[in-house]
Amino acid sequence: MMNMSSEGGDKCPFDLNFEPDTFKVGDLVSYRVDGGMMDMPFVGVLVEVHDDHVMLAHYDGNPTPEGNIMRGTKTDRPVVSEADALR
Repeated sequence: MMNMSSEGGDKCPFDLNFEPDTFKVGDLVSYRVDGGMMDMPFVGVLVEVHDDHVMLAHYDGNPTPEGNIMRGTKTDRPVVSEADALR
């Protein structure tokens, strides 16, 4: 896992996992949404990890995410569809 920091030394408040081979349920990840929001980073929590994809929810600070579950790519920064993200 990695704690990102900015050039000014400010640390990201999240410990994010960018290593798909080590993904496990409960990990926080930086994910992207395809389409018009592709350049904006989001924080999600993994709720399922499969060989070729992950299921995640937008991280809202709760131990158990309450938002919709989205299917994402199993990559260092999973990509979810805009349709799933906007449900």
